[in-house]
Amino acid sequence: MVADDDVTGPRAALIGRTDRRGRLLWSLPKGHIEQGESPEDTAVREVAEETGIIGEVVAPLGIIDFWFVAEGRRVHKTVHHFLLRAVGGALSDADVEVTEVAWVPLTELGGRLAYADERALVERAPGLLADSA
Repeated sequence: MVADDDVTGPRAALIGRTDRRGRLLWSLPKGHIEQGESPEDTAVREVAEETGIIGEVVAPLGIIDFWFVAEGRRVHKTVHHFLLRAVGGALSDADVEVTEVAWVPLTELGGRLAYADERALVERAPGLLADSA
């Protein structure tokens, strides 16, 4: 999710979740595809649910494929990430799965995001924004 204004420049809405060790880990919004949804529809819905921001898809950022352990079993997850442009809403951490939300300048994303695969994806954002202008 990207917003841009003359004062702060391009920035992304990130979500922070507290892990089992009590650490706040920042990441891109994401979630499950519901029946009948396209990956793009899911991205718009999940961003709105997790951040309060309404967005429109600008371009695909990429796909991240990973495994994690939940309730003692290995889970495989594939996440389709998209660059969205903010068109409405207000930043909110009302979602129970989210501890905190923040607008972060694109130039600071690498230092804030907890996961290397997400850091690699967001490196594409400035070029995609330039191409869409």
